[in-house]
Amino acid sequence: MIKGKHLNEMYAATLARIMAQEGSRSRLGMGALMWISNSERPLQSRELCHALGVEIGSEDLNLENVPDIGTILRCSLGLITESSSTVQLVHSTLKDYLSGNPSLLQSPHSKIAGVCLTYLNFPCVQELSPTNTEAPSKFPLLEYASCYWGKHIRREETASLTPLALSLLVGFEKHISSRLLLLHYHRLMPWWEQGIYRGSYRRGFTGLHGAASLGIARVVAALLAEKEWDVNALDTNGRTALSWAALGGPQAPLEWGARGGHEGVVKLLLEREDIDPNTADTFSERTPLSWAAENGHEGVVKLLLGRKDTNPNTTDTIYDRTPLSWAAESGHEGVVRLLLERGDVNLNIPDSTEKTAIELAVYRGHAGVVQILSKPDLSLLVPGDVGEVPEHPSPMPSRLPQHSSQPIQSTGLLPTRPLWGIEISSLMIIALLIFLHHFTTSL
Repeated sequence: MIKGKHLNEMYAATLARIMAQEGSRSRLGMGALMWISNSERPLQSRELCHALGVEIGSEDLNLENVPDIGTILRCSLGLITESSSTVQLVHSTLKDYLSGNPSLLQSPHSKIAGVCLTYLNFPCVQELSPTNTEAPSKFPLLEYASCYWGKHIRREETASLTPLALSLLVGFEKHISSRLLLLHYHRLMPWWEQGIYRGSYRRGFTGLHGAASLGIARVVAALLAEKEWDVNALDTNGRTALSWAALGGPQAPLEWGARGGHEGVVKLLLEREDIDPNTADTFSERTPLSWAAENGHEGVVKLLLGRKDTNPNTTDTIYDRTPLSWAAESGHEGVVRLLLERGDVNLNIPDSTEKTAIELAVYRGHAGVVQILSKPDLSLLVPGDVGEVPEHPSPMPSRLPQHSSQPIQSTGLLPTRPLWGIEISSLMIIALLIFLHHFTTSL
């Protein structure tokens, strides 16, 4: 077994040999290592070939510049392998070595973003129909470029990429990449939210919506300076740019609970006098504050509450929950405190299951939130329609219910919250599947 020190020495020697190759072989070998070690997902062989055949800022795709995978593998001198049409590093320790020696691959994310944007701005790509639901096979890098250029810019933003981004985003709603990005978002949404957006991919997801969802403040600022925008316009999903920024953009399932709001973009949008912070999406009537509160984006919540015209007591049309209810149910103590400090929040508004914020926190087992809500500063509270605010909106139990001593964990298959007032459990689903199986086999 090769020990770490000797392994690093072997990597250093091999990389030196790659860089010493003549002609384009050095560029191809190091370029392939850059892409594979910094990509947002595993790359297909054809994606890598097209990526290495694009020069940032070039006018159009030249297939003569696209190398074949055999050439790339030879130029990598054994540090890259191919399996089932997917390329990968020869070992996971190589990625650690490359990240620990940043001088070997300088500004990788900026370069990858530049290639992606250049690819998307090619005339042959711009001519593709925006109604396509998948990237044509003759453009293998199109799907990756559409979905991930923004992530690479966020990791390593440079001013030189802004003109390329503007070229794409000014006419974004007519570009195929706008639909591919929305479809990508749709796949990353929890399944109970996917139905809301299914079949809604029409024009309307503008460059401002796209840049806001990606959280690229520099590009959003440039877009706002480029032309006049209706900053309160709803896209094909019924969202405003502010809503996308407050939400933080969908993430991969394992990252869903940790996604962060895009504070820089939210700040830019809230500085405009024509922005309405209370514009709700058309499908669930949830405001930007509602989304930010549920996901625990304290910075975004603070910015939104800093606007005096932000209403903290709006309820959505599916769960009838206020931002406070969402924050309490999700266990976000910091957001709950921020809302209480606002001074005009109502603790007594029940949701569709007749639960108030403190009752939702008790049900989920969020003892910290229960403690905050059970002893609020009454000078901050506003009496609700259900009567005067009691000294304790709901008495804090000496012991939380046994079934809710821990927050309910998501399996990735079932929602962790009631849908339209109905609690759905795994046992109910299993029982239903068994019944349907017996019913269908008896026919």
